[in-house]
Amino acid sequence: MTLFYDARGNIYGVVSPASLSSKGIDVPQSAERAARTRAAWAESAIASECSWGSAPRPANGKSHRCDGLLVGPFQDAPPFDLLIVNTDGSLAERSGNGLTIFAQALTDQGLMTEACELRVHHDKSDAPSPVATRVEPAVRDDVAGFWLELGVPAFGPEAVGAQGGGQVFLEGTELSHVTELAAISPQWAASQFVRVGNPHCVTLVLRLSALPDNAQMLLPNLFQPLKAIAFAPPAGGGLPCKAGVNLQWAARQPGNQVIARVFERGEGPTASSGTSASAVACAAWRAGWVESGEVAVVMPGGVAPVRLHSQGEMLLGVSLFGTARLQA
Repeated sequence: MTLFYDARGNIYGVVSPASLSSKGIDVPQSAERAARTRAAWAESAIASECSWGSAPRPANGKSHRCDGLLVGPFQDAPPFDLLIVNTDGSLAERSGNGLTIFAQALTDQGLMTEACELRVHHDKSDAPSPVATRVEPAVRDDVAGFWLELGVPAFGPEAVGAQGGGQVFLEGTELSHVTELAAISPQWAASQFVRVGNPHCVTLVLRLSALPDNAQMLLPNLFQPLKAIAFAPPAGGGLPCKAGVNLQWAARQPGNQVIARVFERGEGPTASSGTSASAVACAAWRAGWVESGEVAVVMPGGVAPVRLHSQGEMLLGVSLFGTARLQA
């Protein structure tokens, strides 16, 4: 049985490989092998578990009832392996909200009672597999949730395999000029590439009005050019990143706060994204917009608390706090 959880407006289905196999979707019982063979089963799993079926689609135009499928665990004790399947059938290396949801599902099943490691298997050639994340149950502001340790971020085009473009300065900070984004809007001319287990392109804007609206990003005249940038071939164009890249836009606010919008690789516009929030906080720190410590990243789905650990001019690590709830 697939259970659906919500984390800041990001909804994922959680399903075991055995449950999928019982429905005739042949998922290997090894996470590593399941990732290698995802082309044989992932699209069928998405169609089976994430489609609207006979239910009417909502007015927001979303093509699936959730943002993806978390397949796992592949064992009964930690560390736990899983796969993050996007709605286009591709695999993601990491998802902050997805891992928060998976940790909550494991907790609900009685499998996770203390801090442990979650290992995401994928089939991307430009990043090691699995990508491990230490997840620790915690209480913040009287709310039970989880801190996710996402490691040391990497910056620049080389961190995400970006090609082309050039350099540009924004308020004295050297950033990347992504030609494909600037062609859509001249206000999207300065971006920071960040890898936090998966690749991100954070475009820093000087006005709130320059942030794209999620509803607008669903319209073909904006969705298609953004999809060409974000999605890997054949769905996308492979520029600037051959393996695709998650897109974010960020605007500075007072009080160590940033407002962000997200267009996910393999999915499209989304209410929130944990790794995107972390990438936004890291990019904002590098631009001098925020200080280390706790940063609030505000997205349509809610506020993501991100903790930045720095020493001098070095960012030593980034952590994300999240909560998830089971949908009725």
